[in-house]
Amino acid sequence: MDAVIFKGPFEVAVERRPKPEIIEPTDAIVKVRVSGICGSDLHAYRGHQKTEGGYIMGHEFVGTVVKTGGDVKVFGPGDNVVSIFSPCCMKCWYCLQGLTNRCTFGAAFGFKALDGGQAEYVRIPHADGTLRHAPTGLDDPLLIMMADIFPTGYYAASRAIEALHTQKLSRLTSFPKDSSTSTDLQSLTADSVLVCLGCGPVGICAIAAARSKGIKTIFAVDSVRDRLDEARDLGAIPLQLGADDIGEHVRAATEGRGADGVIELVGNQEALRSAFDLLRPAGVLSSVGFHQADLPFTGLECYLKGLTVSFGRVPVATVFDAALECLKENEKALRHYVTHELPLAQAKEGYQLFEQHKARKVILCV
Repeated sequence: MDAVIFKGPFEVAVERRPKPEIIEPTDAIVKVRVSGICGSDLHAYRGHQKTEGGYIMGHEFVGTVVKTGGDVKVFGPGDNVVSIFSPCCMKCWYCLQGLTNRCTFGAAFGFKALDGGQAEYVRIPHADGTLRHAPTGLDDPLLIMMADIFPTGYYAASRAIEALHTQKLSRLTSFPKDSSTSTDLQSLTADSVLVCLGCGPVGICAIAAARSKGIKTIFAVDSVRDRLDEARDLGAIPLQLGADDIGEHVRAATEGRGADGVIELVGNQEALRSAFDLLRPAGVLSSVGFHQADLPFTGLECYLKGLTVSFGRVPVATVFDAALECLKENEKALRHYVTHELPLAQAKEGYQLFEQHKARKVILCV
């Protein structure tokens, strides 16, 4: 079969590789129809994440089951599926707690430990927990968002909003209030001011999710004009790095306090420090950026500012259904988000376009 192989920084190639086979009875083999190029793929591609070459790339893919192991009960040949970006067994302690992002067997697709789906076929460990049946009504360019970027954006926004909800609910229970005061999430957090640092694919999904959850004021920060235009179309206030005074805009909207919450999706120290500085005291930082270096602030700074801070990747299996409903709500706005559909043979061009910010989203058609 043909597969996209990581060779080293800024170098990928389409090569012939053996088709995968069933290894464990919980495995399935999927014939891939489309596979996405994700921002996480760029960490290795740009050389920021140090890894040896030689593996098949890609953790976003949609396809059809062609073979299953004897212990696979939920799926069978012919099923149209989308895969979660890392396997989850749904039996270990972490999975049973809903922490499927920490599954004991959860090595992400498309890295050294587990070949990915930028290929004609891919082996799916723990298929019953890792795959999801393709819902009717969503075409592949939308469905592929459910492998990673939409659940990740949904999770990043939800963590921030839920923390602010808890904060405000605590205030209401500590002081007298009118019995008619609503305590639902949207009513309590609607007036919160959020900042989304990074408006690539995950950032756009986070903005869509935050708007669906009732947040009225969202500042979208990026250096790429096309991304900011997309964020504005979703109802966010675009601010361009190097042109706008980000801090001044946020302070003006919050009587000088700073943002209630910042969603950080860039994954570098400069963005993380900016997130810290933009937050008001007792604000909420929700980071899903794939960081490779030390934190640019100290524990003492966090203590003095009283922040709520959360890091880490999304438990896709846990939030999948809620995220899917949110994607359906935003289907019209996101329908044309994929700007480039290329054949697998043009993967090298696809990576170059995405890395140079010349494409919003690239998918490889197999």
